[in-house]
Amino acid sequence: MAGHAMYGTNDVAASRKFYDPIMAKLGAVPNPWTSPSRVFYATSTGELQFVIGTPLNGERATVGNGTMIAFIAACRQDVDDIHRIALELGGSDEGPPGIRGDDPNGFYAAYFRDPEGHKLSVYRFGPP
Repeated sequence: MAGHAMYGTNDVAASRKFYDPIMAKLGAVPNPWTSPSRVFYATSTGELQFVIGTPLNGERATVGNGTMIAFIAACRQDVDDIHRIALELGGSDEGPPGIRGDDPNGFYAAYFRDPEGHKLSVYRFGPP
């Protein structure tokens, strides 16, 4: 199991404008470890831990080719809402919300990129 996932950013303040509303919809808020160079998002139970921050080595953050982080949503409406919020906040569409596969009660997902180009997904398994 992963302890946390992180994306590098070159502008923490701008990244917070994008991620704060999305993380809030997932039930996560910045935790006390947050600093000017890093934002640690976590749920009250610690189930979701996601970090944005500037690289520790001082180099410019870049997008990983083939890298994607996927977040579990509580319901399909949250998938729809998060995708919409991401696009409203400057993200780009990589696949609109919808069923993936043949099972109408199966994998429901949306894909998008943040303004720096990092790919994300939000999904829900199960019936509507």
